[in-house]
Amino acid sequence: MSGSAETAAPAGGPPLAGLRVVDVGTRIGAPFCAGLLGEMGAEVVKVEDPEGGDFMRGIGPFVTAPDGRDYSLWWAVEGRGRKGVTINLRRPEGQELFRQLAAASDVVCENFRPGTLEDWHVGPDDCDPRLVWARISVFGQDGP
Repeated sequence: MSGSAETAAPAGGPPLAGLRVVDVGTRIGAPFCAGLLGEMGAEVVKVEDPEGGDFMRGIGPFVTAPDGRDYSLWWAVEGRGRKGVTINLRRPEGQELFRQLAAASDVVCENFRPGTLEDWHVGPDDCDPRLVWARISVFGQDGP
């Protein structure tokens, strides 16, 4: 749908074809949610921090990739089926890039501590109001 709710999935295609999802989460919750949407045909774009990427890349067990580098099996599962981009959300230029990506998308999946995206000026009030937000945090948006 990527900007237009009038775009329909192709006949006989995956039910979420044409939908773009921004995965700005880490560890399990939001990436798992985005992965399920991707398995149903959505295009998923994973946003990673330029300083080391997603936390899951560093969790074993590891296998040796054909290029000789270690590759996390956790990442193979949680990071599958995504396009990727590195954006520093702590910097104004990164925040603007994120808002542009979000404006060309339909769903944002995130699982940061409540208030983190707002502190970075990329929360729901800073982005396109038509976006659907899947905010997955351990204790909700106003818990302990």
